[in-house]
Amino acid sequence: MTILLSPLQNERPLPKQSRKLRLGIIGGGRISNIQSAAARMTGRWDISAGVFSSDPKKAKDASQLWNLDEKKCYTSPEEMIQEEFKSNNPIDAVMITTPNHLHFQHSKIFLENNVHVLCDKPMTSTLDEAIELNNLVENSNSIFGVSYVMSCFPMVRQARELVLQGVVGEINQIHVEFFQDWMVDSSVEEAPHVKWRLDPKKSGKTSCVGDIGTHAAHLAQFISGKKLTHVKADFHVCGSPKELEDTAFMNTKYDDQIPGTLMITRLASGKRGGLKIRIYGSKGGLEWDMEENEKLKISRYGSADEIYTRGHGNGISKNIDRYLMSARGFSEGIVEAWGILYTELALSVCLKINKEKIPSDLLLPSVQDGLNGLKFIEASFNSSQNNGVWTSLNI
Repeated sequence: MTILLSPLQNERPLPKQSRKLRLGIIGGGRISNIQSAAARMTGRWDISAGVFSSDPKKAKDASQLWNLDEKKCYTSPEEMIQEEFKSNNPIDAVMITTPNHLHFQHSKIFLENNVHVLCDKPMTSTLDEAIELNNLVENSNSIFGVSYVMSCFPMVRQARELVLQGVVGEINQIHVEFFQDWMVDSSVEEAPHVKWRLDPKKSGKTSCVGDIGTHAAHLAQFISGKKLTHVKADFHVCGSPKELEDTAFMNTKYDDQIPGTLMITRLASGKRGGLKIRIYGSKGGLEWDMEENEKLKISRYGSADEIYTRGHGNGISKNIDRYLMSARGFSEGIVEAWGILYTELALSVCLKINKEKIPSDLLLPSVQDGLNGLKFIEASFNSSQNNGVWTSLNI
């Protein structure tokens, strides 16, 4: 059965679906709530099943929170697969929002059973797992996405298009930072959703770098079109004593030569979502700040700055315009960015089901992006361990 009711074409309205896709949740924490709200908002997904706890009673209790039949609330991914494929309407895809050390095994289970996957970042907790998962995806028939949602803000997409059009000219430097303040109060470290992030057995070799550093690294490459190839990293613990870093400063190189900086911390008082990127080139520069995510600044030496604002029309690319949910003047934010990610996931899954080619203008972050994220983690960790020596990501 054809799910997309019309062809997917550049700069044309996105096609409607003959049915909603069925999405399973693996996890059930705070990020699952945000993602499920965004998925529903697109009109392309129903939340139809979940693995919320290995405890049968807790799993059943979750059915009320998620408005699901108790029979659709499972205690393991294995049980979900076994039971779902007995039904007439099994899940089409899953979101994996478990702690980092579980990403690989959960992704592997669903890929081996031809279920499409959206996995939280970092894609795995080790580079070896990421390499194995990349190979598994390449030999599967499933869509696999990684939740680098920062690349889904409309003005980030606009920035990418302007760079491709040559607005900033030949890029000569790239600076990205992600400053947060949620660990200033050390009592938060005891919260369940934080505690595992500080445990190397669950988080991996890094904490802050794997969590928000990978977002920053992906964003810089996504907008610039340049590959991050080298890092010179310095990890710090700026807050209360802990085993893993809460802050990191890096010098970076893109395409082996373009210099830049990457700075991240969870201890910057007053910065709630301080993700900011600046790219400079031979013709000008651009700047985007997540705390003012609906604006994009273009600067040219000797000329007045140009400010692009999100909204239908208003100079926004038609490829971006078709994803927008609200008219200009009605604010959008992170939930709508998740909505764009889930729209692209839905379109990719529909095309795969229809056995159609997935076009290059669907920019769902891929397994290769996930693998690059683990190479970034490995290289920055190794650099910091070796007194900040320049370290290649070509691992």
